[in-house]
Amino acid sequence: MAFWHAMDGTNAEALTKLVSDFNAQNTGKIEVKATYAGKYDDAITKYKAAIQSKSTPDVIQIYDIGTRFMIDAKQTIPMQAFIDRDKLDVSDLQPNITGYYSIDDKLNSMPFNTSMPVLYYNKSLFTKAGLDPEKPPQDLVAIRTAAEKLSKKAGGPADYGFGAAIYGWLLEQFIATDGKEYCDQGNGRDGKATKVQFDSPESVEVVKWWQTMVKDGLAANTGRDTKAAQAAFKSGQLAITLESTGQLGGFSKAAKEGGWELGAANYPHIKAGTEGGPIIGGASLWINGENHEDANKEAAWRFVKFLADKKSQAQWHIGTGYFPISKGALEEPSDVEYRKANPLFDVAVKQLENTKLSKATQGCLLGVMPQARKASEDGLEAALNGTDPQEAMTKAAESLKSQIDQYNSSVE
Repeated sequence: MAFWHAMDGTNAEALTKLVSDFNAQNTGKIEVKATYAGKYDDAITKYKAAIQSKSTPDVIQIYDIGTRFMIDAKQTIPMQAFIDRDKLDVSDLQPNITGYYSIDDKLNSMPFNTSMPVLYYNKSLFTKAGLDPEKPPQDLVAIRTAAEKLSKKAGGPADYGFGAAIYGWLLEQFIATDGKEYCDQGNGRDGKATKVQFDSPESVEVVKWWQTMVKDGLAANTGRDTKAAQAAFKSGQLAITLESTGQLGGFSKAAKEGGWELGAANYPHIKAGTEGGPIIGGASLWINGENHEDANKEAAWRFVKFLADKKSQAQWHIGTGYFPISKGALEEPSDVEYRKANPLFDVAVKQLENTKLSKATQGCLLGVMPQARKASEDGLEAALNGTDPQEAMTKAAESLKSQIDQYNSSVE
């Protein structure tokens, strides 16, 4: 049975171990052959070519923003079909995670590796700047106020109070925590989305705030490479950053080696007092049906169920730092132990549990979501380099119109 995935490094090691465990349990019946299909963008490109040549794998891992394409490609069997047929109890799955991959309460794919964004901060620099290290900022005004005490320009202990990558995912999160939708048609869940809304007043407010922070020397412009912002935070140049829970391990290690204390808090809101929460990120597993034998579909379903199981999810969580999709995984003794040793991870657990599922927090389903994310980065980057924020974001949003129309008409 063929399984394509997009995990490398430590994540690939943890996945290989799970595949070996499954194969050992199913000796003589099922053998999963796992193949690295490249990073997320490469994996979906390879999959599109495989559709043309009728050689799709039995199971494939596709990133969150490929969901609309995967539904429209009509190659896969929705997980809901297997769940309903087997009357499978899925109450153990985290509803805020399955929510992203569901339309009308029908689960299309099985979530696998899930991450959430959080605010990370350097508690030691907070103390040096005379700020309370137990009170991290939770909205834009508060981040600026803290940055004014933290930044070198204002006589603070850090080069910059704030810095994060020019990464479209982060902008998507601000829109969601404000309770707003990133694209129309109920975030592409009431029908195919026809436009993106990252040129809305809320989104532009974030971009303008970011632009002013950079201009005033309170935030670093580290560019689009997420690794550059991560490195600046690890080395103590930045006091506050925004990143995925997937970075917790790396940041903790840097703090230990550098002799400083790491803090983590919920993803910030645009304004204090708003109710929304962030959107999950990561990837999910899809079972291909077109041109696949029944025996392969059944084997694929058994493998997917195994990966979603609480024991597998606890092992995956501990091995990678990704969020478990199973509530039961958090009760597994090994997982309880892991979170005792890594108490900051509970910030993400509580944030996920406290986020109300809504169309805003479910995230936008758009056929050209990868291109939309890149366009929002074009807008944000232009603004950080001096363009008027509204003008930059409007131009970026309009640049997608023809791509969205073209995509929608190709899948009617």
